[in-house]
Amino acid sequence: MLNMNIRKIAVVLSIVFGLSAMTACGSTSPQANTNTVDTKEDSTSQSTDKTAEEADTTDEKAGTETDSAEGKTIRVAAQSYPLYSPINAAYELGYFDEEFEAIGASYTWTEFASGPLVNEAVAAGEGDVGFMADLPAIIARSSGQDIQVVSGVSTGERSLAVLVRSDSEIQDIKDLKGKKIAYAFGSYAQHLLSLVLDQAELTFDDIESVNLGAADSPAALAGGDVDAIVIWEQFITKLTGDGTARVLIDGTGIKKSNMVLYAVNDFASSNPELIEAFIRATDRGVQYINENPEEAAKILAPRYNVTEEEMIKIFGNFDFSVSLTDEDIKEITTVADYAYEAGIISNPVNGSDFINVSYLEEAGY
Repeated sequence: MLNMNIRKIAVVLSIVFGLSAMTACGSTSPQANTNTVDTKEDSTSQSTDKTAEEADTTDEKAGTETDSAEGKTIRVAAQSYPLYSPINAAYELGYFDEEFEAIGASYTWTEFASGPLVNEAVAAGEGDVGFMADLPAIIARSSGQDIQVVSGVSTGERSLAVLVRSDSEIQDIKDLKGKKIAYAFGSYAQHLLSLVLDQAELTFDDIESVNLGAADSPAALAGGDVDAIVIWEQFITKLTGDGTARVLIDGTGIKKSNMVLYAVNDFASSNPELIEAFIRATDRGVQYINENPEEAAKILAPRYNVTEEEMIKIFGNFDFSVSLTDEDIKEITTVADYAYEAGIISNPVNGSDFINVSYLEEAGY
């Protein structure tokens, strides 16, 4: 993995300097690519403010949390992909409103098109929590952002895959040699591709890498501009369902694909009750999807531009959970080690420092 070619080194440099450049952009760039949703005031049923007196009807612990959280706001840097369905469901169902109301707090919700844009906003001081795949979070930590992973969101070995056109001559992963493969550099798709190439006894020297985001990859594959793409849900289900592509290999037995929630350390340590409330709302989203998949599909399908039938199928490719098991921690640590060894990050990330399960424990998980 360390014998990458000059092109790979250039890619690494572009990631490092690109993140720095994005950080320097301040508030202008992320806002141009996002949809900001301000929470409603007390006059509506979706209020995210509640007084301490109203919350005191709960148990003693909740009363204590209300006193310390009263009037505080948490800024959520969000993404709208099936990978984060429990969080998106919690938002749509009003669970965040309810959990933050219960402790007298409020929240703002700003949606971004990708993990790097979430990292940019957080680095610019415009977000307190964000959620994304393991590798982008690791890149953010390595770049100097003082963040910690505080809960899980989902895993899914089949939610990330290498796709080829339905009529492609590529039948085996060894056939990827010499082929043009598109993936988002610095994304968790890059890690899956690395593992697949290892299995095929190939390296990045043996392929032509193309830096392409998930939104642009389907057209590139369909048009023959690339031979394969590495992509996640909802794109896997849509492209295989309409006959454009087929799965060459997914993450089964290779990569767990952890989606995580991270928080800025200063904010989290000063406002643990807000982090715990976020986790509780997310877990309610998990339970709703697990117990009401058809209703959840109706709610979330429009968000992801898929049919309800496709949404049900997509749910089947994920395990949704806020928990961070020993296996999860080991997996994230392995990804961090890979990122450093491969030169994707210049500063190593220590898994035990990067992952903090205390907020989960305090929230009762």
